[in-house]
Amino acid sequence: MKNTFTKSLSALSVALTMSAGMTLAIVTPAAYATTAAVNGASVEFYRDWIVTPQAGFDLIKQGALVIDARGEDLKKKNGAIPGAVALIWQDLAEPNLPTKGRPLPVEQATKKLQALGISKERPIVVVADSVNGWGEDGRVTWLLRAWGHTRVALVDGGLGALERIGKLSVKPAGVPGDFVASESSQLEIKKEEVKHKLGRKDVAFLDVREPREYGGQTPYGEKRGGHLLPAKHLFFKDLLDKNGQLLPREEIEKVLASRGVTRDKEVVSYCTGGIRSGWVTTVLNDLGYKARNYAGSMWEWSAQAAEEYPLQK
Repeated sequence: MKNTFTKSLSALSVALTMSAGMTLAIVTPAAYATTAAVNGASVEFYRDWIVTPQAGFDLIKQGALVIDARGEDLKKKNGAIPGAVALIWQDLAEPNLPTKGRPLPVEQATKKLQALGISKERPIVVVADSVNGWGEDGRVTWLLRAWGHTRVALVDGGLGALERIGKLSVKPAGVPGDFVASESSQLEIKKEEVKHKLGRKDVAFLDVREPREYGGQTPYGEKRGGHLLPAKHLFFKDLLDKNGQLLPREEIEKVLASRGVTRDKEVVSYCTGGIRSGWVTTVLNDLGYKARNYAGSMWEWSAQAAEEYPLQK
């Protein structure tokens, strides 16, 4: 598969009766969490953070919940998805600067997610606008994963790729849901730990913002400009083709290697508020790298004392 990397998909299947009243084949191999069968193949949700457009389309047809993570401007311009849960990254983040990028406390997030019908057993397909967006689908996928939901994946190429396959028929969420968010440090990293790891040779830092931001400009309300001293620049959309789909796996791995990202290192990504870096963290985890997102990113870091939280221009 050209865009959403070749997967090894097999195992024993059992039946899962979802809250929506549909039956979905689920696989529970020892090494992974659940696996949803898709036309004789399967999607191993524990490992596969990204699915092909066809797999996403089939999952939706079989009853997976759809989260439309597009910003309100893009929803208004191109129309809502009937039956989908409208959930933008701001709904699950602190509301005000300088902590605007940080996730909500898990207790507050749980209430919001359950009110939207998010359940622990029902698979979730997240979509956004891969061409015109900011990686919102990756941010939502990363955050739900970080909070412990193992049955969520984004669609490579976003909504546009799905619509090129056919007309979507989405089963609405049943409310309330029963998913309970739990905080984990495996996929998120806080500013204190980022500072502690800046000089570590076993950690690779990626600044996934625009080149002008990496160079020191502050177009999005940062208090100070610049980048973390060890961070290599990799604009997140450089991993996509003109249709908003991921480049072939081997090309992405070459790009990552040129930035010092290897599988023996922990990878920390950041941007302005953890949205673009959440998307990159999703891509990296799907590829099998050990990756974490610094959600506070430059909004938070640049608001700290410069002598303790330095930036390089």
